[in-house]
Amino acid sequence: MNTPRKDQDDKTVLDVCHLPTFAFGHRSPMWWGTMGLVAIESTVFALAIMSYFYLRSHADTWPMSRFPPDLVWGTVNTAIIVLSMIPNHFAKRAAEKLDLKGVRIWMVVCMLVSSAFLTVRVLEFGSLNVHWDSNAYGSAVWMLMGLHTTHLITDAYDSLVLTVLMFTGPLEGKRFVDVSENAGYWYFVVLSWIPIYAVIYWGARI
Repeated sequence: MNTPRKDQDDKTVLDVCHLPTFAFGHRSPMWWGTMGLVAIESTVFALAIMSYFYLRSHADTWPMSRFPPDLVWGTVNTAIIVLSMIPNHFAKRAAEKLDLKGVRIWMVVCMLVSSAFLTVRVLEFGSLNVHWDSNAYGSAVWMLMGLHTTHLITDAYDSLVLTVLMFTGPLEGKRFVDVSENAGYWYFVVLSWIPIYAVIYWGARI
């Protein structure tokens, strides 16, 4: 329990010096910030998907390029990003246990998986068979891919910075919170890709 003490002016104050300086989950301001960001970006993705189907409903031919995107690279990338949740999960668990060695190992694995995904994403863009300025279909598809790729790049950069900090310091407790919240955000990046994949690759085939 917090114990009152008296300062030099003989006033009773609350001694909180023994309380922790960081917390995980909903007790952390970072968690609330991440949830707010997820809510905003989920709305952006939803609006982009709605735009796709709005344009489709007004088109005589869909896709306008007459050729749906190749399934190979998009499907490979979907498998990679789903599997990436495994090292991400272990990185989050290690962070919440303040396990520095575990965090270092799993953050490096996460970076390798992110690099693989971004590499395949380059091939994925090449398999779309339409340019962003070719027609409304191309603009809608590239917008969806571009939005998600932006999230991938920013999260990969954030993960890289955190990985470097976990090896070089300073190793404050809040750094473990940052790793945990970064992992939580990655779950959003993964789960948001599933409907986008379905729209881009199967929306043109149904």
